[in-house]
Amino acid sequence: MYKIFIRPILFLFDPEKIHHFIFSFLSCIGKMPFIKNILRFFYVSEPSSLEKELFGLNFKNPVGLAAGFDKDAKLVDELACLGFGFIEIGTLTPRPQPGNDQPRLFRLPQDQALINRMGFNNEGVLAAAERLKKRKSKIIVGGNIGKNKITPNENAVADYEYCFEALYPYVDYFVVNVSSPNTPGLRELQEKEPLKNLMLHMKKLSASKEKAKPVLLKIAPDLTTSQLDDIVEILLETRTDGVIATNTTISREGLITGQQAISKIGTGGLSGRPLTKKSTEVIAYLRNQLGKSYPIIGVGGIMKPEDAIEKIKAGANLVQVYSGFIYEGPGFAKRVCEELTTKMN
Repeated sequence: MYKIFIRPILFLFDPEKIHHFIFSFLSCIGKMPFIKNILRFFYVSEPSSLEKELFGLNFKNPVGLAAGFDKDAKLVDELACLGFGFIEIGTLTPRPQPGNDQPRLFRLPQDQALINRMGFNNEGVLAAAERLKKRKSKIIVGGNIGKNKITPNENAVADYEYCFEALYPYVDYFVVNVSSPNTPGLRELQEKEPLKNLMLHMKKLSASKEKAKPVLLKIAPDLTTSQLDDIVEILLETRTDGVIATNTTISREGLITGQQAISKIGTGGLSGRPLTKKSTEVIAYLRNQLGKSYPIIGVGGIMKPEDAIEKIKAGANLVQVYSGFIYEGPGFAKRVCEELTTKMN
């Protein structure tokens, strides 16, 4: 029903405006308790066989909503009714920032893809923390954190620490995002020494708390083999709790959408179907290098349940969806869970 009737109408309008419309709609209906019960009835599937224990957390199922959809933690309770095993908010920065100029979000329907150059637009970490104080659902929430655009890289550690401190009481795990292509210079933090220093600091910060919380690293799909080897070394040396592979790509290879349209859109991170294979290859490489027990969350181009299965077979312990959720609709997490129950158990 979603793909036949609803999606064609939604896709007639600007992607970012539709995003805000859907948020307003879910927020309104979410105020009615019986609506949440109806959503759970239709969209939640949590057989015990899908439960996962990872870095000390118990996930009801392995299908999460990736960062970027609910940046400001506005709909955690509502999204918890759509079958996800966990939700990642953010990317959040210390100070509010508007992000890049609009338009900055584009659909590529022929490719089942999105291009975004949002630029860490968010209301600031303190606003998100205030909302998380009031959430009612017990779903696992991850906090994806970054630095403000105006913060020079040499001061980036302070931004990540600020976000960590603000979110610490309210999230279950943290994700250090140094891999978005939409903040100038951010990916330079993936270089060996800056990244090692950042991850060491974040791990020490977590360890200083009464209860340490997992700290994960989110990486780009565009890294060379040598750079991936550096990432592996840093993950193990700093005892980072896990890795999320991968963020969006700056590549435009293999697109069906015409070159003229792609050039008109311009820069930004590409997600969706074109990222499926590359992301899975990175996951497989990391699994081979990190060993059997190291936690990996796979994300990138999960557009049908079989894509999630491929990522798990490649070595992912959990998976996250974003573009697939946009293209496939609110029942997507449940369909993935049902397929995992059938094929992986």
